Amino acid sequence: MIQIKSINPSSNSDIIGAAASSLCLIHCLATPLLFVAHANVSYLAAGKPQWWGILDYVFLFISLIAIIWSSKNTSKKWIGRALWVSWLVLTVIIINEKLALFTLIEEAVYIPTVALVFFHLYNRKYCNCNNPRQ
Repeated sequence: MIQIKSINPSSNSDIIGAAASSLCLIHCLATPLLFVAHANVSYLAAGKPQWWGILDYVFLFISLIAIIWSSKNTSKKWIGRALWVSWLVLTVIIINEKLALFTLIEEAVYIPTVALVFFHLYNRKYCNCNNPRQ
């Protein structure tokens, strides 16, 4: 008989969060390259497709779920706060990018994205339940 292991979000949340943040980073890095290449090939100024912009929100949602689980299960309170601050900054930057509320350099999105990857990986390695809360 084959046993199917159930997915435990609390034990995989940091892997899911780091993966979603890494994919978000790749998405952010690839956007300018893909659309410059597209513009040079097709000479169209149509902009990016709608589905490409929706990926921002998909990554934010997946990251949100991962942060909820990771911050509940971390042994260090500061990691939970760091994850939330990084996610909130990333959310503000993405919303600002869509609505153009204030001027911000394009590269600003990389800082909270890299921070999310780092904090998820740090939490996975050093903040297991055997460590006391700090």
